[in-house]
Amino acid sequence: MQILFGKIKNFSYKKFWREELKTFDLNSKSIDINDLPSKCNIQINNKIMSISKWVSPKRTRSYPYARVYDSFDSFGGKVATIIPIIKDEGIDGDMDYLQWDTISLMSLLNVYVILGFYEDAEKNIRNANKPNKITNQKLKSSFIYNQLEILSAYHQSALHWNLNQLNSENLLNIINKAKTSYKEISQKLKIKLHDLKNIDKFKINITKDREAFMQYSRYKAKNAQNREVLTLHNKESVGIGEKAKIEIENYLGGYYYFTIDDVLDKDNYLYLIESKHSNDSILPSNDDIKDGLLKLMIYNNLCEIRDSKNKRNFKIVLRLTSNKLKSNMELPNNNLEYFIKSNQLNKKQIEIIYKLNSECEENKFNIWFQKAQI
Repeated sequence: MQILFGKIKNFSYKKFWREELKTFDLNSKSIDINDLPSKCNIQINNKIMSISKWVSPKRTRSYPYARVYDSFDSFGGKVATIIPIIKDEGIDGDMDYLQWDTISLMSLLNVYVILGFYEDAEKNIRNANKPNKITNQKLKSSFIYNQLEILSAYHQSALHWNLNQLNSENLLNIINKAKTSYKEISQKLKIKLHDLKNIDKFKINITKDREAFMQYSRYKAKNAQNREVLTLHNKESVGIGEKAKIEIENYLGGYYYFTIDDVLDKDNYLYLIESKHSNDSILPSNDDIKDGLLKLMIYNNLCEIRDSKNKRNFKIVLRLTSNKLKSNMELPNNNLEYFIKSNQLNKKQIEIIYKLNSECEENKFNIWFQKAQI
């Protein structure tokens, strides 16, 4: 399996695909954070900021990257994202933990991270084969609100804020609250959750020192990466290159372990290709495309790529495949009409195509629309 190594020194990106977000007034303290949309603007202490919410600290759940994509650069104010530090779904479900590189990545995007914890949940009754599973978990709204109040008056960078979020005292406080809440949820619902010793172990590993947290997170990330490399998801078409691992180092000391869907070695260039696929629609879902775009923001800001031997020239591509496409197209492109007509795109799809065309032209990457290879 090929392993690539990359570096990022600076970050810049200009968006054209913007979604209008609703604005909610939090000045009255009457709104439950859990009732807010997954991405929106909020007004608090006469300041407006954009926020997004993660349903889990794991970045592969429910398109958190797409939500961040929609929220940042929405109006020019602060951008924040709310991430639960731990999510325990019960002994019959998953247990996910915050990773260092998630925080580092958000810092790179200048997104302020607010760590939270779940205080309530319901028993999952949909699957009788998994009686020890919980759902509809609720964040401690008052805790998140207090953090948003502090952030509204904060004047330093997202990096500075996020590093403060990771100081040992703050982490211990949030993890202990999460542990107490899950113990109470287990007793209240009479459902067996994961052993609380797992939380204690997590607490020791991430509060010992920053290096321990980084190493612990990377160990877990690498294991997940290794599993993903061996998996072909139903949202991926057959590749045109080979899957590869990439380890990216940034100027913040953060390391990111991604799996690139396709790496194509052609004409002395490495094509780093993020692929999204749809079986039933002309285009992949908006969230799939935005998830891919956020990853492209990272790859597009690489100042260098090297393989095991040498530095390489490279190009960045978002490859969108579909079983329904009638023709192929590459963006940026000065003539979009043939593709639009041959694939009978509707008004919303046409609008997306034009915005994507502007976005990749401005940021100098490519988007390939291709009929799926089955």
